[in-house]
Parts: sequence; structure tokens; C-alpha cells
Amino acid sequence: MSFASDIKEELSKVNNLNNEKILEAEFLGYILTGNTTDDENTITYITENDFNIERLYRILFELNIRYEPRMKGKFYLAIIKKSNETENMLKMKLNLNIELQKAVVRGVFLGAGSVSDPNNQYHLEIIFQERNNANYIINICNNFNIKIKLMESKEKYYLYIKDGEEISKFLALIGANKSVLAFEDIRVVKEMKNNVNRLVNCETGNLNKIVNASVNQINNIKLIKSLNRFDEMPEILKEIAILRLENPDASLKEIGGMLKNPIGKSGVNNRFKRINEIAEGYKEGEHTSNKEKC
Repeated sequence: MSFASDIKEELSKVNNLNNEKILEAEFLGYILTGNTTDDENTITYITENDFNIERLYRILFELNIRYEPRMKGKFYLAIIKKSNETENMLKMKLNLNIELQKAVVRGVFLGAGSVSDPNNQYHLEIIFQERNNANYIINICNNFNIKIKLMESKEKYYLYIKDGEEISKFLALIGANKSVLAFEDIRVVKEMKNNVNRLVNCETGNLNKIVNASVNQINNIKLIKSLNRFDEMPEILKEIAILRLENPDASLKEIGGMLKNPIGKSGVNNRFKRINEIAEGYKEGEHTSNKEKC
């Protein structure tokens, strides 16, 4: 099964069937979603997910709400007869306590929610047909400090979360405790891998810088030698130049430690800058000379 189905299975088994108010709030969540249609006499809920429909059927049974189960291809339908009770439940939205708010959000997620496999990406979304219903759930989530965003597309409204921590908080809110632990396990491993990759990329970048700088230093030293100007340099520059030729892979810090009088990375860098400047001066002189010959 998918990660989303695992969550739905867990939620479908939440043991609160003896609490009528919570079941009414959960039922309200179902009928607020984009998977319901409402006409004069009935409310129709449709889904492909076994756990979604099984939970709804059980809620309807416990609340003594008349409904007709039906199949339409691969879809499950619950055709719910409107009554004074169902109309009253639609008016429940005001003045719900904390537990009832959680139940509404759980019903909304069961009714039309999904979560991507966290191994691939962090993405939770819930579909609505009416903006007012989506905004109602946003307000509840905000009450629990969960950041959830709204997007409109093709006459549908989508609430979505793309942050791993916020998804974890949302799953905890709706009572999917086992799924929270599984999600966090995946998230920890994923974050560790990302950190390792960042470190490797950083080390690789630093290594490339060291290699490129070393190659440039060696080429400049060889140029100075080829022009028989090496001995004209100060002793401190000749010493460091010889060490670079003998240790092409060494870092600036390592080179500094090899000197007779060791110095730090900054001092080594300054000496190589002076060598590079000397080499660049010879290159410019050679370029000028060639132009005069032309």
C-alpha cells in the first residue's frame, strides 16, 4: 500500500465510535470536501479508497443516518438521505471545542486528503469544491499553529502543505500517531542523507579549488624557472615555491607547516600571490615584446 493508504487505514480504525459528537464532527469533515455533491434531497460522497468509505459507512451506521451504498465502476458511493439531523450537523461548524475541531479535520482528510511518499517529496493536499469550506479548515489549522496554504485550480480548491515538519504536525493533529512515527523516521534519514550530500559537495568544491590553485601556482613557478628568474626571488618565496613543486596536492595550511619557520594559511596565500604577480609581470612583458616584434 501507499503511504497515504497506510494513514487512511490507521485513521479508519480510530476507536471513538461511542462518542456521538466526535462522529458528527468527523461526518461534517467528510461532507465539506470536494468529493461530495449536494442536491435537494441527498448528499453523495464518492471515493476509490476502501478505508475512506468503510469509515464513513460505520459513522453513518452509528449515527443512525439513512444512506444507500453503491458502486460506480471502481468508485464507492454513499448516497445519504437528508434529514433534520444532517442539516443540524452542517450547522456544527460554530463553537466547536478542540477535540471536535480535530475530528472535523480528520474527516476532511479521510474524505479527500492525500499524502505523497515522504521518501520522494513532502506534499499533503485536501480537495474542496467551495472556498468557504477550505478557509474554514485553514482557520482550524491556524488555531493549532499548522501552516497550510490554499490554491485554486479548475474550479477546485486545494489546501496543501509542502514542509515536512508541518505535515508531521498535521498528522499528529488528526490522530495518525503511528504514521507520524513512520513519517519522522523517513524524514530523519532523508535529512541525514541531504546533509551528507551537502558536505560531500562542499568538500568536492573545496578540493577543486585547491587543485586549481595548485595547478596555477605550479605553472607560474615553472614559468619563472624557464625564464631563469627563479634565483632572483627572495628566499622565502623560493622556499615555498620548491615545497609546492614537491607537494602539488598539499593545502595551503599543509604547505605552511612544512616551512622552516611555519606560518599560517593566510601567510602562505600571500606568498603565492607574490609569486603569481611576478609570473604575471613576466607574461605581460613577453606579450609586449611579441607585439613589438610584430
